[in-house]
Amino acid sequence: MSRSTALGVPVTAPAGRRLSTPFTALVGYTLRACLPIRRWFGVLLPCAGALLFGWLSASDSRSAEAAFGDVAEIGLFGLVLPLTCLVIGDAVLGADIRAGTFPLTWLSPVGFGTIVAGRWLGGWIVALVSLVPALVLATVVAGVPEGAGAMAIAGAAGSAAYIGLFVMIGAAVRRAAVWSLAVVFLGERLLGGVLSGIAQISPMWESQQVYAGLADDHGGGLLLRTGTPNGWSAVVRLAIVAVVTLAVASWRVRHLKPTGGDE
Repeated sequence: MSRSTALGVPVTAPAGRRLSTPFTALVGYTLRACLPIRRWFGVLLPCAGALLFGWLSASDSRSAEAAFGDVAEIGLFGLVLPLTCLVIGDAVLGADIRAGTFPLTWLSPVGFGTIVAGRWLGGWIVALVSLVPALVLATVVAGVPEGAGAMAIAGAAGSAAYIGLFVMIGAAVRRAAVWSLAVVFLGERLLGGVLSGIAQISPMWESQQVYAGLADDHGGGLLLRTGTPNGWSAVVRLAIVAVVTLAVASWRVRHLKPTGGDE
C-alpha cells in the first residue's frame, strides 16, 4: 500500500497541484477519520460544562476572584481540561489501535515520530478550537475577564501536554481510557494533591499554575502552589512533558505489530 493511499490522500493530484506532505496528510487524516461526530459530542459536552462552571462562579456571593479560584481548581482544571483532552487524545491514537485500523498508517513509509506528531497535532488543533475558547469564555462569564489571556495560555499549554500523555498511554496499553482515568484521578488528583514531585510533572497541576502565575493580580494568586513552577516556568514544564510523552509514544508505536496488537 502506498503512503498516499494509507494516509487517505489521493495517489495522483490534479495538474499543477502539489501532493500534500506526509505530515500534512497525517494531520488531515486525523481530523477527518479519528474524530467522528460521536467523538465531537464527547469533546463539546465538557466544553459546555466549562461555561456552566463559569455561571456557577458568577452566582457565588463571594468576590469574583475568590469564587472563580475554587471553580477553576475543581471544575476547569480538575475536570473539564483532563476529560476533554482524554476524549481527544484517545481518539487520535488509542481508539484507532483498538479498532484495528491503525495499520493503515503504521505500514506506510513514514517515520514513526512523524506519525505520532501528526496524530498529536491533529488532536491539539481540536483542543485549540474547542476547549481553549470554552475555558476563556468561562473566565469571562465568571466575572474575571482580566484573566482570559492567562486562561488561554494555560488551556493551550495544558492541552498540549495532556494530549501527549494520552497519546502515549494509547500507544502503550490496550485499555487506554481506563488507564487514562486512573492517571488523572488517582495519580494527578489524589497523589499529586499531596506530593509536589508528582504535581511538578502533572498537566493538571501545572496548567493551574500557569494561570495562577500569569493572572496573579486577578485572583490567580489564590491558586498558587508552593514547590511547583508557575507562570511561564510552568508553560516550559508542560512543553517538556509533551515532548517526553511523544518521544515515548513514538518508541512504543515502533514496537507495535502490524495487526495493531502489542508485542
